[in-house]
Amino acid sequence: MKITEKEVRYVAGLANLTLTEDEIPAMAHDMDEILVYMEKLGEVDTKGVEPMAQVLFEADETATLRDDVERPDRRFTSAIATAHAPQAGQGYFKVPKVIERA
Repeated sequence: MKITEKEVRYVAGLANLTLTEDEIPAMAHDMDEILVYMEKLGEVDTKGVEPMAQVLFEADETATLRDDVERPDRRFTSAIATAHAPQAGQGYFKVPKVIERA
């Protein structure tokens, strides 16, 4: 698999990254190596492997999460959420624009 410099420029644009001309070939190489590794992972036989239910922390096989029960007494409304916001309107937080496309 070979990643082209055109593809690197495209992905960098999607990520809003500015790469120098020297960084583009290095990034193409790194991205190519990642995709080669992903192909290797795709070759691993996972038949008979049970999906993991808890991946964020170590727990016993019998560990479970609490039931998801609605608690009307602890309802979190948008009015409560935005009560102390520096700027809010129509139930939403107002924030300054931080990403601009050139």
